[in-house]
Amino acid sequence: MADEKESASATVVLAFLSGAAIGAIAALMLAPQSGEATQRQVRGFARKAGKGLKHAAGKTDGVWGDVIEQGREFLKDKQPILAEAFEAGRKAINRERDRARGRKKK
Repeated sequence: MADEKESASATVVLAFLSGAAIGAIAALMLAPQSGEATQRQVRGFARKAGKGLKHAAGKTDGVWGDVIEQGREFLKDKQPILAEAFEAGRKAINRERDRARGRKKK
């Protein structure tokens, strides 16, 4: 449950930052001001965006690590079942291949 909330929070932060970036670009394109003022504004926005991205990346790293660990645990738990399924599939393929060649395998 906590992982879902963290993932949702990271998604919201990334969506917010994306919207902010689009808004900032639109504002720069539409607002007439001197080049120097625009440069200061862009630098300030870049610093804020960088801090926000670092924060969001830190959250997503933890979430991805948890997801990967859960995947590993799932595969470890299901390994005997998967091995049995692969073996059954291999036998079925061999049986059908032999049948297609006209031989019966006992």
